[in-house]
Amino acid sequence: MRIVIATGNKDKVREINELLEGTLFEAVSMKEAGIECDIVEDADSFKGNALIKAQAVAQFTDDYVLADDSGLCIDALDGAPGIYSSRFCGEDSTYEEKFRKIFEMLEGVPEDERTAHFTCAIAVVRPDKTFFEVEEYFEGVLHETPAGANGFGYDPIFYVPEYGMTSAQMSPEMKNSMSHRGKALRKAVGMILES
Repeated sequence: MRIVIATGNKDKVREINELLEGTLFEAVSMKEAGIECDIVEDADSFKGNALIKAQAVAQFTDDYVLADDSGLCIDALDGAPGIYSSRFCGEDSTYEEKFRKIFEMLEGVPEDERTAHFTCAIAVVRPDKTFFEVEEYFEGVLHETPAGANGFGYDPIFYVPEYGMTSAQMSPEMKNSMSHRGKALRKAVGMILES
């Protein structure tokens, strides 16, 4: 069975397909499903934005539609960049620019107080247009020197102390077992299989 993912991000679709291995489901992007629509993410929460995306795409298909909204929430910055994680420093900014700005904002904050978590909210719209939402978290500390080539986005500066590495240094299997998206997706897939 097909799950249309409300994204154009190939890395995200690949990561979701890794998590779907062994199930009857295959994730395809909106583009692969032939769906094009402009989506304005203007909710004030991860769950709200995920639902906006899922419902917008669900208008064009009778498949399951899954959308996620995720981001980095830094405790010392009152949860910023949060829902603005991908647009932090402007739509076209690089992650290197985002990293630089974050550590400028954290100047004077001791390293052990640079705690942060990733949040992932997933909304799933079923073929009958009913929906459900889940939300999960991944705890860590920000590391000023980026490290690791796996993952994407903020992964190179997201350090997980109990494993002594950033999430970008983890193997995909290791990261998926503990990440915000991995936990939320397993929960969402479980709920799809039950429905």
